[in-house]
Amino acid sequence: MKRALAGVLMLVATVAGAQEATEEGSGATLRGLDKLTGRVTDLDVASGSSVSFGRIEIALQECRYPQGDKVGDAFAFLTIREAGKPDPAFRGWMIASSPALNPMDHQRYDVWVLRCTTS
Repeated sequence: MKRALAGVLMLVATVAGAQEATEEGSGATLRGLDKLTGRVTDLDVASGSSVSFGRIEIALQECRYPQGDKVGDAFAFLTIREAGKPDPAFRGWMIASSPALNPMDHQRYDVWVLRCTTS
């Protein structure tokens, strides 16, 4: 199911990209929620690097936003892994304005994209 949804998202992004030009940010601001403690943390991560939040590691490959609109709707490609587990808990695109469209399904943590950052 997740692979099918990811495929649909890629298709939508390709079609949307043909109609609207995008720019690549130098990183992204993400928000993490630890459901067990209720702790909410904003995380700044550069493209091509990763950041730890509790027992998960979040790697950002790329963050894009509409051309000429730096505060516009961001979408980021993330890989999220839990410590000690080889398979990612999440790998795919997250969209800032629609975090529920392709959410991370984890029993303890939630992560979503707030915006892209620029240098």
